[in-house]
Amino acid sequence: MSSKRNQSKSIAYQEFGDRSNPEALERSVPDLPPQQQNIRIQATRSGRKGKTVTVMTGFQHSPETLNKLLKQLKSQCGSGGTVKEDTLEIQGDHRQKLLTVLGDLGYKVKISGG
Repeated sequence: MSSKRNQSKSIAYQEFGDRSNPEALERSVPDLPPQQQNIRIQATRSGRKGKTVTVMTGFQHSPETLNKLLKQLKSQCGSGGTVKEDTLEIQGDHRQKLLTVLGDLGYKVKISGG
């Protein structure tokens, strides 16, 4: 009798549909134009062994667009960086330079923190 139970593993109830299509379950990210985004720029050292990193938050872009933007900003600053979720990190303190570059691209940008 236990062999029959193992053979018939049909799902009686499934709330969120078919899990065989993982693209359908991903969160869609609205790719807003730069004029509709409020970006915060902050230099921080916490958790980075004393190294200063400029962190930009508030982007609402797809990962592909964020990677293109990061590549452009890294070349402007002449340093490395990375994308972590919806934030961009550039090595070093480049707040003023990033403020002007992002402002020229049409973003609403503010420097936060001290």
